[in-house]
Amino acid sequence: METKAGRRSLTGLLLTWGVTRLLLLLWVFKVYVFPGPDVTSDVSVIYQGWYDVLRTGTFPQDDVTWQYPPAAALAILSPALLPFLEYTQAFFLMAFAADLAVLLLLLYAGLRDGRRLRGAWVWVAGVPLLGPTVYSRYDVMVTAVAVAAVLAAARHPKVAGALVGFGALLKVWPALVLVGIRRRSVWASAAVTVAVVAGLFSVSMPGAFAFLTFQRERGTEVESLGSLVFHIARHHGWDGQVLLNYGSVEFLGPWVTTVSTAALALTGMAFGLLLLWRLTATRFETHTAADAALVAVLMFTTTSRVISPQYMVWLVGLAAACLCFRASRMGVPAVLVLVACFVTVLEFPVWFADVVSSSPLGITLLLVRNTLLVVATALGMRELWRATVPKRTPAPELPEQTPVPPRQTSPSP
Repeated sequence: METKAGRRSLTGLLLTWGVTRLLLLLWVFKVYVFPGPDVTSDVSVIYQGWYDVLRTGTFPQDDVTWQYPPAAALAILSPALLPFLEYTQAFFLMAFAADLAVLLLLLYAGLRDGRRLRGAWVWVAGVPLLGPTVYSRYDVMVTAVAVAAVLAAARHPKVAGALVGFGALLKVWPALVLVGIRRRSVWASAAVTVAVVAGLFSVSMPGAFAFLTFQRERGTEVESLGSLVFHIARHHGWDGQVLLNYGSVEFLGPWVTTVSTAALALTGMAFGLLLLWRLTATRFETHTAADAALVAVLMFTTTSRVISPQYMVWLVGLAAACLCFRASRMGVPAVLVLVACFVTVLEFPVWFADVVSSSPLGITLLLVRNTLLVVATALGMRELWRATVPKRTPAPELPEQTPVPPRQTSPSP
């Protein structure tokens, strides 16, 4: 009976994945038009422009929208593997292939003893909740690398380290996977991979690290936690602007620098809390690396001055990796992430015009989505702490002793 139930669950999972991914492909290929602005324009305009530059053997050093580590070039160049298709078509299929790779990783992990398919279901359900944005950004490729690293951490530490290092050179955040890993071989492998790959790019392609100078003048992105200050302030006379700046729609004007600095301070506090957890945690189990990675990325995403819709793909992938383990305590944060994905697709792209104009609808959607992320972060950190940090037991109290009266001695004769 259990075998039949398992087969039915697996069949339902694969059918759901097939139907939802077909729908995503129909949206990005514009067989059906998804509501809101065209999210595929980043591929046809920005990515293809970078592709043309990268093919010449150099990075786009004069383009301030290029804000990615050097290995990101491989993701942008990946459509060259399908030379018989136009760039945008090939990119969508490469994103689809990365999506499939994550599913296969989660199925392999979930079908082993002591695991379950709940993680695969999180991925199958979460990705389509974000709409066509998933296949229109290279973040799904980065997520595939990060998920592979998390799932390999227990059995193949050196492979996991190499994947973490490579992922960090794709988009930095996969380095947070190391937070919950104690094995030195993983850290060493990650460091060696970063050194080798970064060295190869630095000697072979000029401008490999130009992206480090392109973050200085960023404002506060209109979907971030801090942006709510300005969305509300616009209704009370704030005279700043909303402009396309450094590749995203941001607030620029009075007090923006202050709010951005506050966001950086919150990120610093998040780092401090993670460091405190790492120093005090003693119970590390097989699932701890996955749980810690999800909590760390939640903390840094929520406190960031930019929360782009594609960032949610990272959270879905890590939540799915967590729930492959029966002992994981990230069930509630994973559900909150899925709900946040649905709200995200409503604020972008469906009602993004309301977000940009700070309408009551736009503010409400952002408030709900960001609150969900804050609650998921807090609950995730609490569960991680409870599972890994031992409780301090008070020292046993000594029973009160009745004073012994002094012994009387008879006077000597």
